[in-house]
Amino acid sequence: MVMSKDLIQQTKVIDLFCGIGGLTHGLKNVGFDVVAGIDNDKTCEYGYEASNGADFIAKDIADVHASELEKLYKGAKYKVLIGCAPCQPYSKLNRRSYTKEKQTPIEKFAELVEQLKPDIVSMENVRGLANKEKYPIFGKFLNTLEKNGYKYSYQVINTSDYGVPQSRNRLVLLASRHGDIALIEKTHKEHKVTVKDVISNLQPLKDGEASDSDPLHRARKLSPLNKTRISLTPKDGGDQRSWPEELLLECHKKPSGKSFTSVYGRMRWDQPSPTMTTQCTGIGNGRFGHPEQDRAITLREAALFQTFPTDYKFYDPKKDVPMGQVAKFIGNAVPVRLGEVIGESIRNHLLQEVRS
Repeated sequence: MVMSKDLIQQTKVIDLFCGIGGLTHGLKNVGFDVVAGIDNDKTCEYGYEASNGADFIAKDIADVHASELEKLYKGAKYKVLIGCAPCQPYSKLNRRSYTKEKQTPIEKFAELVEQLKPDIVSMENVRGLANKEKYPIFGKFLNTLEKNGYKYSYQVINTSDYGVPQSRNRLVLLASRHGDIALIEKTHKEHKVTVKDVISNLQPLKDGEASDSDPLHRARKLSPLNKTRISLTPKDGGDQRSWPEELLLECHKKPSGKSFTSVYGRMRWDQPSPTMTTQCTGIGNGRFGHPEQDRAITLREAALFQTFPTDYKFYDPKKDVPMGQVAKFIGNAVPVRLGEVIGESIRNHLLQEVRS
């Protein structure tokens, strides 16, 4: 189904908490006009604007006013507000740091929804947020939608069911003032996109090496101890259970640590990758070892697992950007393919609304 040109011209999208732009890029691939992204991390500005042709507004969400967004929506018949509120405030470590005097990102999101009343709202977040007893803030967000005339649906999905080569469980919410709206059906119920599908054709590297033709295809240098560990980890899915006792970390020798087998583990060729994080280019932070090569995955491999196209610009090539900074961009992003799925769901809903 092709989105009509008129509908494209009549719809404008604003992306809150946009980061480097994975969600924005997915919606643009579907045909939407994303006019701006807002984020308090100014280091994302170059990559966001260079790759998406949309304005990056470097601003803390707490300081964003509805009147600013109204100006960005000027001329739109349909207004769409999307965003992936940072998950850190909803972690065990940070829940107590947000008081009544300090709005959480979701509370600010709800405030903007109430003030702007956009036609469509979409929020992507950590799976645990769906537990309204544990996180009543999500229930309050739903109440805001209800009292402002929205119908909504939400579900926890594994992105691998939609063609993302990554096992990543996320909460996805869609809401509309024009009727029922829901995420499209799974596109990859049985045949998942695997690690092999995505990275098997890339240039082989040793730890510390970089490709001459692709600056993102570079592997972090390992310590001598970690080089020994990865070399003794069986290919294609092995983990620390194959190591001799002296190579194990002290914390993993304890009964409480014996379940952490993914740390220092290798990915499997025939499965999607594990969830990408900001630490995904190190073998000590999860199952981020290459299936065969004795190294952790590269920035390029991580970007491909997040379904960024190879021409996506994460940083200004004229500047020296630390590897850790790019890993942060990639790990914090919404997979581009998930952005496309959300965009397709909104497009289908709007087409139905136009025809009714």
